[in-house]
Amino acid sequence: MDSIFSPVILFFGLGVAAVIARSNLAVPEVVGKALALYLMAAIGLKGGVQVSESGFTAELGIAALAGLGLSLLLPLPVFWMVRKLGKLDSLNAGAVAAHYGSVSVVTFVTGVEILTASGMPPAGYMVAVLALMEAPAIIVGLWLARRATTGSSVGVGHHISESLRDGTVMLLMGSFAIGLVIGRDGFAPVQPVFEGAFRGMLCLFLLDMGLVAARQLFKTRSLTPTLALLAIGFAVVNGVLGVVLGSLLGLDAGTAAALGVLSGSASYIAAPAAIRLALPEADIGLPLAMSLAITFPYNVLIGIPLLGWLAQLLA
Repeated sequence: MDSIFSPVILFFGLGVAAVIARSNLAVPEVVGKALALYLMAAIGLKGGVQVSESGFTAELGIAALAGLGLSLLLPLPVFWMVRKLGKLDSLNAGAVAAHYGSVSVVTFVTGVEILTASGMPPAGYMVAVLALMEAPAIIVGLWLARRATTGSSVGVGHHISESLRDGTVMLLMGSFAIGLVIGRDGFAPVQPVFEGAFRGMLCLFLLDMGLVAARQLFKTRSLTPTLALLAIGFAVVNGVLGVVLGSLLGLDAGTAAALGVLSGSASYIAAPAAIRLALPEADIGLPLAMSLAITFPYNVLIGIPLLGWLAQLLA
């Protein structure tokens, strides 16, 4: 409940409420893009610093490979399901796939707190796995969307190369590499900007996303009952898959549960920011509503405790 009523979530609700009330509240487009750039740079930079502190161990390597594999593969069935069952076009299906292959920082933090309180704290290196799982799904989602819009005659390598060269993906991966190189000492001079101001910037970003999501939903009414059910189904299936994979790889119960929490979460920070800049013609309100309005509450209230129970059972 503390997570649901946190400032970042409430600012998203404020944006939705402003649209419902037909207020003239608006965030200028140039400000929205600047906030998106800031958030992606901050997420990547902090992730690189965290990996530089934790170091590269065998356990981290196993968990990282599992996380990267899930982040690369999960968008594929999501794309197929929303295309076939949700009746979305390829562009918006790719946007949804990017969200559900990427991860939610707030869901992960909440999951760690719940699991720790249950006596099964995850390993500290899972923060590094969280950082590593941000970008791959976004790359796959962009590739899936652009593969359909540019025609089948273009090779797979071209789409992957184009996605990797995309400015938003380069910012995520480049800032992660910078954080890995500079470490905590190098990060200290810019920490007040990229860490101290992060939550405030995130509040403004989610205010803008609330406005965008509500306006898009009222305009297109694209969130159908089928897509709402899929938003819960993705959380259940992806989360269980993450727990099972972590258990098979020998991770302890808390760490396997944390991998499930990451797999079952859906991004509403990095993915919306990247998709909004890279695919401006996509209906960003739809994947944001699915991930933030449906998947996130489900995970916090039901999904995380169930994944913890499953991890204990398998252990």
